[in-house]
Amino acid sequence: MLLLNMLKNLFQMKNKPIHIAIVSSAYRPEITKGLINSCLETLKEKGLSEKQIKIFYAPGALEIPLIAKKLARKKKYDAIIAFGAVIKGKTYHFEQVASECIRGCMQVSYVHEIPVVFEVICAYKKKDAMKRAVKRGVEGALTALKMVELLKKL
Repeated sequence: MLLLNMLKNLFQMKNKPIHIAIVSSAYRPEITKGLINSCLETLKEKGLSEKQIKIFYAPGALEIPLIAKKLARKKKYDAIIAFGAVIKGKTYHFEQVASECIRGCMQVSYVHEIPVVFEVICAYKKKDAMKRAVKRGVEGALTALKMVELLKKL
């Protein structure tokens, strides 16, 4: 009886609906809107409903890892997708923000064993970031789904 219940619980865990959190920088919405919209469209095409996807906005890219960490701790989401845009300016700030954002996201992923898909576009020019936004949004969605599937098999 105990073995049967354990197998039943394992089966239910493997077939539970996927929940995805999107953490986006509110800064540079002209770029992040493209990331979010193409991601949502792709997730819905793959069968996720609006109830399975939740979007959270951080003020900027540097704040994304803390939001991701809080979400990972809840153990409610199967994957977190990070969106933002960091554009090179005239100071060293670009390198600092980009490096710390990715480091923080990867730390969340490793510590909490949850995929944190990093789709924060770091570009030298705004027009280059705009061109990449739609493609990176789709890639973020597909990568998150692939990682969730792979981790369920491990």
